[in-house]
Amino acid sequence: MTRLLLILATALALLAGCATLDEKQRVWIFQPSDRAWSGGVYAAESMEDVWIDFHSAQDDEDVRLHGLWAQHENFAANPKAPVLLYLHGARWNVTGSAFRMRRMEELGFSVLGIDYRGFGQSTNRLPSERTAAEDARAAWDWLAQRYPDRPRYIFGHSLGGAIAIELATHVSDEKGTLVEGTFTSIPDVVSTFKWGWLPVSLLITQRFESIKRVPDIGSPLLVVHGTDDKLILPELGQRLYEAAREPKALVMVEGGSHHNTNSVGQAQYRAALADLFGLDDTIRVVER
Repeated sequence: MTRLLLILATALALLAGCATLDEKQRVWIFQPSDRAWSGGVYAAESMEDVWIDFHSAQDDEDVRLHGLWAQHENFAANPKAPVLLYLHGARWNVTGSAFRMRRMEELGFSVLGIDYRGFGQSTNRLPSERTAAEDARAAWDWLAQRYPDRPRYIFGHSLGGAIAIELATHVSDEKGTLVEGTFTSIPDVVSTFKWGWLPVSLLITQRFESIKRVPDIGSPLLVVHGTDDKLILPELGQRLYEAAREPKALVMVEGGSHHNTNSVGQAQYRAALADLFGLDDTIRVVER
């Protein structure tokens, strides 16, 4: 995402009159692919393949999303064990995020991760801010239909954090929202890069204005950010947290980068789950 967003910052002005401006931005920001980290392939072993079919109002066509389901070992024994929708960021498909899904499973969640259109085995269409939001909502509805009595949470990493915030503003049955390494808006991210002084903000069509949406979230919000995140600077996570309404919590993981905060900050995650959501480290409901 770093290299292509840098290109975005310098190239948008040259593309102002081009009919393909929006399409190019979608390619640059999402970088849709079927690529996965080798560690993700290993982590995805024994996860269940999930297929979600729906009709897209955005594209007026039938869509199929591919997902992975990681069921916690205590899921069957605990009827109140929570489930979590995992929304990944740019470039890598859901298999590439399987190791992060496993870490959330270690915290006690059963996890559904999905690929947006254009990623992995999902319908091969170039994603956009609007279609990614539609895909996330389809996955959320899938969870609600299958596990209506389970507490359900929304999680987003990086670009997926913006998609998670968008989803959380449009549903009312989530118990909580978690975002990691995410940002206030794409224009704000571009402004932090070397050529961010260029006046390109008004030309950005895929804006992901989370800073405007986050006050409308109706559930507790956990914002997690690594202090050594060089791609999405920690101050963007701080500003996002400040714009949200209570109840909320901010966890700054010392030494966490854009890619390893989920691992380095595991203990802080456990503490925040208990403090903010009333879940202990085995994801049982805490008696208050």
